[in-house]
Amino acid sequence: MEQKNLFKTGEEPEEIVTPDELKDVEPKVLADAIAEFLDGKKGYDIATLYVEEKTSLTSYFVIATGTSTTHVKALGDEVDFQTSRRGCDPISTEGRAGGAWVLLDYGPVIVHIFTRDAREFYNIERLFNE
Repeated sequence: MEQKNLFKTGEEPEEIVTPDELKDVEPKVLADAIAEFLDGKKGYDIATLYVEEKTSLTSYFVIATGTSTTHVKALGDEVDFQTSRRGCDPISTEGRAGGAWVLLDYGPVIVHIFTRDAREFYNIERLFNE
């Protein structure tokens, strides 16, 4: 089934490489699909970090920023919805009530969605790029 990304205005639609099933895919495929879901809901500064050699917790972090606490919650809800409908439910979620930082744990992929201020404060990229 071919899907088109129609969220970027002024550009030709591009193919989304999101598989229909995400349950048993490689961690990189899951991370890339999650990044696409975040982009589709207008998350910005989306980064995928390979961290397996720096921590035993996970293989990838997907990090994104929302424009407000409401947007951060909506981004988390969208990732949860899109992955769950493809057979891949998060193991746990944190931070939905507060809204400045939402975390979704998929085991080999952990998703961090921040407000701009929270992302600057916690600076996860710096911690795992050193």
